[in-house]
Amino acid sequence: DAVPLGDRANVLFMSTPVTYGRGRGLVHATGGQTEIGKIADRLQSIKEDPTPLQRNLNHLGKILGIICLVVCAIVLVEGLMLGGEFLPIFMTAVSLAVAAIPEGLPAVVTIVLALGMKRMADQNAIVKRLLAVETLGSVDVICSDKTGTLTQNEMTVTRLYTPGRVIHVDGNGYQPEGRMLLDDQPVDAARDAVLNRLLTVGVLCNDATLVLDEAKDASILGDPTEAALLVAAAKAGLGQDDMQQRYPRLSDLPFDSERKMMTTVHAGFPEAERVSLTKGAPDIVVTRCSRFMGQDGPEMLTDLLKEQILEANRQLAASALRVLAFAWRTAEAEGQELETDMIFVGLMGMIDPPRSEVRDAIRLCKSAGIRAVMITGDYRETAVAIARDLGMIGQKSRVLAGNEIDSLSDEELKTAVEETSVYARVSPDHKVRIVSALREQGHIASMTGDGVNDAMALKSADIGVAMGITGTDVSKGSADMILTDDNFATIVSAVREGRIIYSNIRKFVAFLLSCNVGEILIIFLATLILGPAYIPLLPIQLLWLNLVTDSFPALALGQERGEPDVMLRQPRKKHEPIMNRQMLIGIASQSVAIFAAVFIAFQIGLNRYPAEGMASDGARTIAFITLIMAELLRSFSARSENYPVISLGLLKNTILNKAVLLSLALMLIVVYVPFLNPIFSTVPLSAADWLFMVPLALLPFAVAEIGKWAAGIWNKKRG
Repeated sequence: DAVPLGDRANVLFMSTPVTYGRGRGLVHATGGQTEIGKIADRLQSIKEDPTPLQRNLNHLGKILGIICLVVCAIVLVEGLMLGGEFLPIFMTAVSLAVAAIPEGLPAVVTIVLALGMKRMADQNAIVKRLLAVETLGSVDVICSDKTGTLTQNEMTVTRLYTPGRVIHVDGNGYQPEGRMLLDDQPVDAARDAVLNRLLTVGVLCNDATLVLDEAKDASILGDPTEAALLVAAAKAGLGQDDMQQRYPRLSDLPFDSERKMMTTVHAGFPEAERVSLTKGAPDIVVTRCSRFMGQDGPEMLTDLLKEQILEANRQLAASALRVLAFAWRTAEAEGQELETDMIFVGLMGMIDPPRSEVRDAIRLCKSAGIRAVMITGDYRETAVAIARDLGMIGQKSRVLAGNEIDSLSDEELKTAVEETSVYARVSPDHKVRIVSALREQGHIASMTGDGVNDAMALKSADIGVAMGITGTDVSKGSADMILTDDNFATIVSAVREGRIIYSNIRKFVAFLLSCNVGEILIIFLATLILGPAYIPLLPIQLLWLNLVTDSFPALALGQERGEPDVMLRQPRKKHEPIMNRQMLIGIASQSVAIFAAVFIAFQIGLNRYPAEGMASDGARTIAFITLIMAELLRSFSARSENYPVISLGLLKNTILNKAVLLSLALMLIVVYVPFLNPIFSTVPLSAADWLFMVPLALLPFAVAEIGKWAAGIWNKKRG
């Protein structure tokens, strides 16, 4: 156990795929004692905290439960004190208590989250846990791997060095399209002996394969670094198949970590019957060379030129390029002697280029108050260069390496994570410490990973994100979300969708509560003012309102496409309640407006449809219809807390339009279908009734829009 996992070269771990061959080993651990088993045990010990939405809805449920009991008691006592009969008053109190609870809320939340999961899946983000959809909208730190997520995972040669010159290679990825430029002028490899030999060594001393399909789209088989060499040669017109036929391989010395070189022996070269080609680490290869290749043949490699070559290597490496050196010799010798007294040809510098869409995604993160953090096992210089290129860090930003993380205590790491956006040479255990420190600082963090050892970090994060292409089954099983394209921009798109979903949940919660509180005020105040015989709404009418006409618009509000500034807002705090001060003021004003509209309509109805000592069915029908229309018209204003509905497009939400039409149809059915009149205690209304009901029903909508306008002016004055 004292030996790091990565250094246990003679150990075969459980779940390692074996593609071919035979072997014999000694089993020293099984089940829970294996490394996989240890990870599984640790995963079981991690307890999942409730999501922000769970906490908010649980809190809201407790408040509504208390309100329900209080309302029931107050209405019952009020009615009895005013001389009403017990059974009708009791039935009204119970119905009103039921109306006070938005029964459709859990179903609407579930449906909205499920539809959000579908939209995210359409954007290459598969969310495994329903409530994680909303949590994504709370994320304020995105911790991402570099390779394949921020970058294309397609190594690309961008620089060629031969003694005395640096040639630039354009084009990205594995597509064999691009030019070779020296001082902005194209270079013809066919007429340049040194460049031709450099590219030839790269093609032949190589075990990868470049594959072009019928559409000429390129893919690779083998190591990405070796594939980059094939692509560079193909840009100069040197095809792999042609080169292998002209210079068949006779033998090879595979790469190993001690020699840091690979050598192949070939026939067909004019210099000798057998020629060896070598690639490897520049500092190793250069010391094994005694000559260098010039345009007119090999020349002596002086100490001064060696130092110039090594300085060129350092400059390329400082630009975050992975550098390989290339050499050759005639192959009279055998074995490792082939890698001595060689002729130096040149260097190739390559990089895994950033994904084109990631820069815009990171800019979007910054505008949304989200910090993008790179966590990579690569070297510090490479990580910093990529991060700067993507705009993740400035000149003075802090960078932490794995060994520096080891030297920090947990408290020191908590401070460090607030100012660090790049972590280099990190292990999976470092990831766990980083995400734990972020969470303890109050952040809601997502963490990406693809390996078995990343499972702990994925499980510890608020949102664990596994790679769908390169990820292991263990990492996918531990994650909340899987990226089918391994793309950082997909995470940002998912965060945007999460924000939209949470905003929509707030909208329909505010809509439902304003309607329900309005209904409570109507029953309570009308009974208090007019007496228990003049209750404006009967129990069955309240239940019909709550179960049918409220739910459809609420569900439609959950399908809003998002406001223009959804990614310009700062992330909400971890313990921020779902109902803030602005929302409570909106609910209160809307409830009062609904009460005023319905109470006035009810008063007019009592005059138009009088009854001795009690409210008539006609008056109650007017109150019932006015309330339904007021709530349905209010749903259009509920599409945004801040934006006037005109600026969003009054009828842009086609789902809401259909929901309102359906609810209106259900409303008309209970009024104008004769056999339903006695069930709902309704009567058919005249055209004259509609002339005053419709304007009154517009009152809550008008109050909401005026409120947005006033709030906008107030916010501008405050700066």
